[in-house]
Parts: sequence; C-alpha cells; structure tokens
Amino acid sequence: MSSAPTSTPAAVFIPDTASTRHYIGAWSVLSVLQYFVAEAAVIGGWAGPRPYDRRTGYISDLGAIHCGIYDGRDVCSPLHWLMNASFVVQGLGMLLGALLLTSGLLCVAARPGARVQPGRRKPWLAAIWVRILVGTAGAGTMIVGLVPEDLGSGWHYTGALMYFIAGALAVLVLGVLWLRQTPLGWFVLVCGLASFAALVTGGLTRMHVPEPGTLERLMGYPVTVGVAAAGLVIAQRVQQHRRAIRAAAAARA
Repeated sequence: MSSAPTSTPAAVFIPDTASTRHYIGAWSVLSVLQYFVAEAAVIGGWAGPRPYDRRTGYISDLGAIHCGIYDGRDVCSPLHWLMNASFVVQGLGMLLGALLLTSGLLCVAARPGARVQPGRRKPWLAAIWVRILVGTAGAGTMIVGLVPEDLGSGWHYTGALMYFIAGALAVLVLGVLWLRQTPLGWFVLVCGLASFAALVTGGLTRMHVPEPGTLERLMGYPVTVGVAAAGLVIAQRVQQHRRAIRAAAAARA
C-alpha cells in the first residue's frame, strides 16, 4: 500500500533589508518632502493682485505658466517653474520607491530578519498593490508638473486624479498592512483615511466648497506625508541593519 505523496512546504522568504537597492528606494520616497519647501517658496513669490491663500487657492495655480484669469481665478506665479519641477521630482521619488522597494520588504515593514510567511497571499498581494498604486500616483504628479493647468490639456486633470486616487488608496492599504508591524502604521493609516475622506467629499461636491484649497490639500498632503512616513520607517530600519552588519564584520576582523 503506497502512501499519499506529501507536498513540499513552501520556502520561507526573508527579505534583504540591508540591500543598497532598498536604501536608495527609501530615500527616494523620503524625497517627496521637498514638495512642502517648494510650495512655500512659490507662494512667497506669488504676484497676483491678491495674496495667495492656501484655503481658497488651488495647488495647480502655483504651476500656471501665464499670468491672467484662469477658470475665474486671477493667477500669477512667477516661480511656476519651481512648482512644476517639484511635482516632477516628487513623482520620480515615488516611482523609484515603487520600483526599488520590493513587495517582500513592504510585507514585513523592513524589519530585519522578519519572514514572509508561506501561504499567506493577502499581505503579498497588498504589498504588490501598494507598489502599483504608489507608482501610478507618482506618474500622475509628474504629468501635473509636465502639463501645467493653463496649457489647455486634459492631461493635467488626469494626472491630478491619478495622484489623488491612487495615492490615497496606496497609503490606506499600506497603513492596514503595517498596523501590527510599526507604531507608525497607525499614522500611515490615518493619513490614508484623511485623504480618502477628502477625496470622496471633493467628488461629491465637485469642489464647490467655501475653501476648495483646504479640501484639495486634505486630499494631497496626507498622501505626501504618509508616503514620507513609510520612507522614514524603511530608511531607519535598513540603516540600522546595515550598521549592525558592519559592526559584526568589524568584530570578526
């Protein structure tokens, strides 16, 4: 009587949390914070008839190339080139992060020695979707920078939607994935919830609210902050692991 064949257990996968690839990816994601510096500088150089107000002014107005009336708003942003360059750099950082930070690393929140459990498809699929969504959001904000709002192209609006929708979903999914893996998991999740709630509100109201600038920033800022927070977690853990490896190598020498 022959015994039934036994299936070979799936191998446990331990992501390389000390790799240069992951270190570069983490800092690429962290680079999105430059957006806030650029935005403040561009607002400081605003030359419209009225001072720019974050509560009522759209973010894209800061990247408008021409001075004049656009969609009923009097816009004039001499430093539009800086704002648009910031959009592109932000998008490149997110794209590089999506490409360089592996799904396995995201599954374990870059914890050194942590194992990706075999047979658990949900965390792996969630990590894959995070990468896809972050890459989509990055491509979207690059389009926003390359095609300013006053060029008369629908690509600008498309790029903005890509950033807001994909970015909110990416941070939301990542927050859920990291809830039990890092204290900042809660923070990332809250960023995703805030952005998604603002996105739904903007869709339902079509941005016809007393402070459209505030609403748009509630859609976008949490994505940037949430992505940067994730980059900070990964950068710190990868750096700590790299230091530990170097210390161990020095002790053996």
